[in-house]
Amino acid sequence: MKVGMYYNNSDVRVEEMDKPAIGPDEVLVKAEVCGICGSDVLEWYRIKKAPIVLGHEMTGIIDEVGENVTKYKKGQRVFVSHHIPCNTCYYCLRGYHTACETLHTTNFAPGGFSQYVRIPALNVDRGIFPLPDEMSFDQGVFIEPLACVVRAQRLIDIKAGETVLIIGSGISGLLHLLLAEVMGAGRIITTDINPDRLKKAAELGAEHTILATENVPAKVREYNGGRAADKVIVCAGALPAFQQALESVDRGGTVLCFATANPGQDLAVPINDFWRNEIKLMPSYGNAPQDAMEAIELIRAGRIDVESLTSHKIPMEDISEGFQMTASGSDKDGKPSLKVIVDLN
Repeated sequence: MKVGMYYNNSDVRVEEMDKPAIGPDEVLVKAEVCGICGSDVLEWYRIKKAPIVLGHEMTGIIDEVGENVTKYKKGQRVFVSHHIPCNTCYYCLRGYHTACETLHTTNFAPGGFSQYVRIPALNVDRGIFPLPDEMSFDQGVFIEPLACVVRAQRLIDIKAGETVLIIGSGISGLLHLLLAEVMGAGRIITTDINPDRLKKAAELGAEHTILATENVPAKVREYNGGRAADKVIVCAGALPAFQQALESVDRGGTVLCFATANPGQDLAVPINDFWRNEIKLMPSYGNAPQDAMEAIELIRAGRIDVESLTSHKIPMEDISEGFQMTASGSDKDGKPSLKVIVDLN
């Protein structure tokens, strides 16, 4: 079978690998499509494991089932989660599923950018989700990224009418925008360094957009009647974005660190100001099965229009170009890239 083997962001090669053999408690999925995630092009994080087959936004068709598997059958259309919590450890039982050691160490094999994927027993037990009949494979690519957004917004509890500032208008930022609208947010403001992404954010409902090079905290107050934002969501992995967030949150508000900075980069938090004004700083990582189920229903019911976020669909032969456009934010012709989907078969 063919796989997309990652060496670095500019070098992803189509190589041959043996089709995986499954055990009695496992499932083999014929992958149809897989999205390229922003985390796939975090080169400082990925390159230390290279060469590796990446990909975790995969949908496909069950091709084989192990002899002990009774929940699923050949021919079913599915989305499969790559990271799965144990649901029994200290952290899972307290609701912190994404802090579970099992979640951090599980995966399917060899990765979503391959024509066939072996699904281990634990993932079969709690990580396979049949696609609704009305959901396409391409729509299913968004289940995982939307599930991460669902979990994050649950943590910060956006209330009806609140002002939400989203720093970074790539795929994550736009999914946060769409979900915040569903959750009843009032004024939604987005930022980005790319004017094309701000244009897309405006098309999707952002009331105001701000170039990240402007004085973001001042602009937020200008657009929000003199107040800062109730909830600030950081979807850009640059330290200045986090600094802007700290300066743009209102008293009693929350800063959500949905993105992360590079290793070794530290953020100076104005402890006294945050203490006096009851401001919260909240990170969020990954998702759990409950979040995936909610994401599926949001997409199925048409509450979140994910199709409008796909900018490119490419054959596997062009996967290296797909990684480059995801990393740079545009294709070779200068067209903005949002979600890039790889057709595997």
